[in-house]
Amino acid sequence: MSDAVDKDSKTEEATEKKIQDTIEKGKVAHSKEAPLLASFIAILVFAVFFAQEDIARLGMFLAMFLEKPEAWPLATEHDVVALYRIVLVEIARMLGAMMILLIAAGVIASVIQHAPAFVLERIRPQASRISLSGGWKRLFGAQGIAEFIKSLGKLCFVIAVLAFAVGEARHQLLSGMITNPVVFGLVIRDVAIDVLVSITLVMTAIAVADLIWSRFHWRQELRMTRQEVKDEHKQSDGDPIIKSRMRSLARDRARNRMMGAVPNATLVIANPTHFAIALKYVRDEDAAPVVLAKGQDLVALKIREIAEANGIPVFEDVALARSMYKQVSVDSMIPAQFYQAVAELVRIVYGNKSKASPRRGTT
Repeated sequence: MSDAVDKDSKTEEATEKKIQDTIEKGKVAHSKEAPLLASFIAILVFAVFFAQEDIARLGMFLAMFLEKPEAWPLATEHDVVALYRIVLVEIARMLGAMMILLIAAGVIASVIQHAPAFVLERIRPQASRISLSGGWKRLFGAQGIAEFIKSLGKLCFVIAVLAFAVGEARHQLLSGMITNPVVFGLVIRDVAIDVLVSITLVMTAIAVADLIWSRFHWRQELRMTRQEVKDEHKQSDGDPIIKSRMRSLARDRARNRMMGAVPNATLVIANPTHFAIALKYVRDEDAAPVVLAKGQDLVALKIREIAEANGIPVFEDVALARSMYKQVSVDSMIPAQFYQAVAELVRIVYGNKSKASPRRGTT
């Protein structure tokens, strides 16, 4: 019941991090039918392109073996061993190419599904792998039963195809039995090719369906609950509350540093209550006025308060203050379009150093 509830709560698609972590542990979507299909294709390739010559050579050997038994003495143990060795060599020569094709097909089928990788997690000893209860669940659980039914269906299909092919080729086989071994071997090859073609076509459809299903099922198993997604985001990006607090502290530090620079300003340009920009300009040192601080609403009022407390001139210019607030940055020189307007204010400051806090009307 708890498993069902847990699966129902997994409504979110797996994140890239979880997918990557799962792949690194070796838990990947894998179709068992793809290697089997590759094996049938390898056997078919062998039967079409390689088997004819090998069958002819093996048939000639069997004909010589059956027609001239006196050429193969079995009087001693060494004779028997020598005969076995000759027979095994002939069979190995025939099946060698097929074994190479089967190995190559299996490797290719695995590589196509997933790039090869060494995963230590897959070979690490785990108690769950030798657990009797775990093995019982794997064998007789829903997944085990589904695999058994699938394997039984494939076996029944192969038996049916073989029975049909042999029934269709019965007269051909009977006729081949009274001929020499070479011809009979080629007859068997032709029948085998027909059977392999039928099986390979059906196995292709099964493998494609199984490949799609295995990837879909793998994705379904990786689905996450909303809480798991939130926890992962917290782990990767940090706790949002802590990050918000850190941003707030950073803003407070920057604001305090900015306010600490206001007493060094040459002048302040302000909208009466909404905006304030503190500028510093020293002749023969600065190429253009530098923005020491800027603020809006309560911060703007605080800048004005500090400026007035330190005897720094405050110029009220609504249009200029609003425009500069949007376009200037703290610790940077003002843009060129403000040079003329600010230069007039700087001249007033330097021309009235002996006066206390001059003010200019709104323009």
